[in-house]
Amino acid sequence: MAEASLGQIFLATVLTNNFVLAMFLGLCPFLGVSGKLNTAAPMGAATTFVMLVASLCAYGLNWLVTTFHLEFLRLISYIVVIASAVQLVEMVLKKYSPALFRALGIYLPLITTNCAVLGVALFQTARDYSFLQAVVFAVGGGVGFTLALVLMAGLRERLHLASVPDTVQGTALALMLAGLLSLAFMGFAGLGAGE
Repeated sequence: MAEASLGQIFLATVLTNNFVLAMFLGLCPFLGVSGKLNTAAPMGAATTFVMLVASLCAYGLNWLVTTFHLEFLRLISYIVVIASAVQLVEMVLKKYSPALFRALGIYLPLITTNCAVLGVALFQTARDYSFLQAVVFAVGGGVGFTLALVLMAGLRERLHLASVPDTVQGTALALMLAGLLSLAFMGFAGLGAGE
């Protein structure tokens, strides 16, 4: 994939191949933390950091396992790195922002099992990205994840002010909003069709 420019990788990851709204990865924190903007943005930042660390480590680990022909260890080593990065984020938040740590609740440790984070490591390896492309891909994935969280949180906060029928309140309304956001982001898929 050496022919893809950094800008193309970033825009594609944020918009056309958004992990949440186009690939449907990372839906648990997307639906769980997107109730309020004050928790959505920090969760997106924490996930972006974990994606970046996972991407950097996955690049090095991929080189290591392919050099020694240990490709069967690739997936488990990615999972160990992701779990370690999440523990680092948890410790920092618990020390410096206990209120945010409590507000994120169970969704912070769930970054470990967030398939969007693992997807960054696996997709960059499968696409054979260079180091710089892998970093841009991870940052783009994190920005796209944060964008999806913030958009959903903004919509959900606005709907608290609206008169919504009882039959669609709660989970049903959240899933309908997620579907509409996904349709909107699927529209970005036609941006690069002429190339």
